[in-house]
Amino acid sequence: MSPRPIALVTGSGRGIGRAIAIELGRAGFDVALTDVVASEELDRAVAEVKRTGAQAIPVVSDLADIGSHQATLLDVEARLAGPIDCLVNNAGVSVMSRGDLLDVTSESFDRCIAVNTRGTFFLTQAFAKHLLGRALPSVAPHPSVITITSSNAVAASPLRSEYCVSKAGLSMANTLFSLRLAEHGVSVYEVQPGLIETEMTAPSRARYDAQIDQGLTAIKRWGTPQEVATTVRTLATGGLPYSVGQAIRIDGGLLVTKY
Repeated sequence: MSPRPIALVTGSGRGIGRAIAIELGRAGFDVALTDVVASEELDRAVAEVKRTGAQAIPVVSDLADIGSHQATLLDVEARLAGPIDCLVNNAGVSVMSRGDLLDVTSESFDRCIAVNTRGTFFLTQAFAKHLLGRALPSVAPHPSVITITSSNAVAASPLRSEYCVSKAGLSMANTLFSLRLAEHGVSVYEVQPGLIETEMTAPSRARYDAQIDQGLTAIKRWGTPQEVATTVRTLATGGLPYSVGQAIRIDGGLLVTKY
């Protein structure tokens, strides 16, 4: 059995997920990095995690295919020779196109729900049932589920309405799992990133640069994937042990009420 705890990080080929996977490698975890398709990008992320001294493997997994979740968990544990003790729900999709709430298509709405909410809910469910039912003991002293939602779980963005709905639903799902699993010693956390500089947010850079300058955030700059990753490392290593159902904002003060 692997002497190191194992973390499964979804959507970790780039951006926030990639930064989280590397940081967990530095923290002593072996890491399974998932993406919906195999790619050189995913392979490069795996190689970077390995440079931390961790074992790391790429996993092709479609989060929306809930029938595949159990097989994915078993595959990871077989390939890394140990139990998964940390699930990081990072994978997600944005809207197909920004626009009027009255013009949202069912295709874009269903895609956000299928991946961001439904897929993540059922992967968390599968992981929880697997963890509680397995014979192998945990390696990590603090088994955990860490779900990356968004400031849009709280703040309305009418041009991205279906995304907001999917993240708000995911936030509630995470709260419910935190209550269900607390008695079993499994810590469930929510991380709400604000304006983080990634490939996904690049198209909105100019728009938000101006708003940041005008005081949208208290810290007048974009956040970085590494700042989210540092928070996840703290949670995964037991740095916030007596917390249930709390959302942790990594947003530079975006959601602080100001006047």
